Amino acid sequence: MKQIKWFDRKFDFSTQQNIFPGIIERLEGTPLRLLEKIKGVSAEKAVWKPDGKWSIAENIGHLSDLEPLWQARAHDILAGKKELTPTDLANTKTDLANHNLKSLPQLIAEFTALRTETMSLLSGLQEEDVFRSALHPRLQTPMRILDLFIFTADHDDHHLAQITALKKEGFMS
Repeated sequence: MKQIKWFDRKFDFSTQQNIFPGIIERLEGTPLRLLEKIKGVSAEKAVWKPDGKWSIAENIGHLSDLEPLWQARAHDILAGKKELTPTDLANTKTDLANHNLKSLPQLIAEFTALRTETMSLLSGLQEEDVFRSALHPRLQTPMRILDLFIFTADHDDHHLAQITALKKEGFMS
């Protein structure tokens, strides 16, 4: 089954329920899920790039590349800014980072450290903070902290699915 491209996805930020505790669980679990995903992946398979797509290592590195954006956007909302920090839609940081030169454990350790910072930020939020918002620059819709981290968890899952697909394809080739 082929996954839809991230930038082709549509997002619905209409929930009024506080599902933030479940989102926290997803976010906290991503480093552990990554560790599970890389079991049995050789250094050669970790950097394999079929059809010029990102490798497993690059997908993991990309999660680290974007973690400061999620943190900045949370700070934007908490500071009362009208618009969220924009991102580089071309993913230049990931393309230039040479993530394939690092080991998978090193990439996961870097991501885990960044995600730990994010979780520390989120642990201090009050329920009313979860519903504060700012305008998302690409989607041109208000995004609450709740929505931001649903988006982040979905982004994690998107790349975990990419890693799964690469792993399956790589072990069959």
